[in-house]
Amino acid sequence: MMIDAEQAGRDVRVEDLVVKVLGPCTMPTPLALRLGENALTFVGAADKVLLDDSLSARHAARWQGAGEGADPPAFELAGPRDRIFFDPARVRCGIVTCGGLCPGINNVIRGIVLELARGYGVRDVLGFRFGYEGLVARLARPPIALTEAFVEDIHHEGGTVLGSSRGSHDPAEVVDMLQSLGIGILFVIGGDGSMHGAMALVAEIERRGLTIAVVGVPKTIDNDIQYIDRSFGYLTAYSVADEVIRSAHVEAMGARDGIGLVKLMGRQSGFLACQAALANTDVDLVLIPELPAPLEGENGVLAYVEQVLDRNGHAVVVVAEGAAQDRIADQQLAERTDKSGNVRLKDVGVFLRDQITAHFRQAGREVTLKYIDPSYAIRSVPAVPSDSVFCWNMARHAVHAAMAGNTEVLVARWHGRFVHVPMALAIRSRKQVEPDGSLWMSVIEATGQPRRFG
Repeated sequence: MMIDAEQAGRDVRVEDLVVKVLGPCTMPTPLALRLGENALTFVGAADKVLLDDSLSARHAARWQGAGEGADPPAFELAGPRDRIFFDPARVRCGIVTCGGLCPGINNVIRGIVLELARGYGVRDVLGFRFGYEGLVARLARPPIALTEAFVEDIHHEGGTVLGSSRGSHDPAEVVDMLQSLGIGILFVIGGDGSMHGAMALVAEIERRGLTIAVVGVPKTIDNDIQYIDRSFGYLTAYSVADEVIRSAHVEAMGARDGIGLVKLMGRQSGFLACQAALANTDVDLVLIPELPAPLEGENGVLAYVEQVLDRNGHAVVVVAEGAAQDRIADQQLAERTDKSGNVRLKDVGVFLRDQITAHFRQAGREVTLKYIDPSYAIRSVPAVPSDSVFCWNMARHAVHAAMAGNTEVLVARWHGRFVHVPMALAIRSRKQVEPDGSLWMSVIEATGQPRRFG
């Protein structure tokens, strides 16, 4: 998937990409015998991956904070180092999964455990139950010992064997637990909110002068974390969504003036809706949070649906859950935020279903509308093979980063290479579909819909 690197690189300085380390790496890595010296990177000498790899950016010298001849902002390349910070025979690791479910979580858990055990000889790994709740002693969620035998088959199942939850907890209580259990490395598998929580833990760890690494593996079906090509589970999600859209298309074709309406995840970013529509080119209309969706008028959404029916005799509409929120009456909103602090969205799928039905009823035209909301079915499935490969690579690179003493960092792929991204940079802004970018232009070409309504 194409990322607008110029947009992503705006206001980013060289120092923003510097990764925190706990201290000097003094121990030889056990991977040297297993992988060979040529597979390792010398500590402090890792290659870099440019934030913006376009030639025009280099020629225009648009890098803020870099003088003439200075290197532009670039991410540190991930991978095994020749020396490590933690002693594999003594370090105890922990894994926690936070936020909503996503395909591939179990693959990442399994990958971390196996790389720790087989690559580094680390045998002491704990899995914390139900998100950050499992790191609060008073909530009595005993951790699970994650052995090779325990994780052997978990990648065949969706969800997370550790359970998950939303919401933050007192960093002091969480660090108390980490300290009492002797955790040296904590792997956090989660999205934007989870990484905010991880940074709060790092701040408390530093305040106490402790030596605990916190490394993130970004997880979001919305694919809205900045500075990553894609998050794990995203490819699986739009693959499953493609099957749902196919069903909606069949339903629409099975009736005179049939309409198939599919709501997909995407709170503030419409990547999943866009990519699913491109995977299935039977879609006539895509609505995303990044663009307004006025319903009424000759240039509105409802008029366009009518045009599609006149032309094709049926229509398929895909809408991201965060689209058209300003069009929906506030009465639908029961609570303002969820436990993660996210604004509770109004149900755009039900809203559009009712609005489309009412529009054609008023026009005296009988339509058959089938509405499908597959959100929970999509996020709970096992990862498809290509995502499984991606999960394994994310997991092993997270372990390499952690064993080298990196902290407050997440592992990501950028321009096709695995890199280290400081958490503070990753959560500074949310990645969104660019209204004039290549992804949205691809959608416009595939669906034939207007670039904008209204």
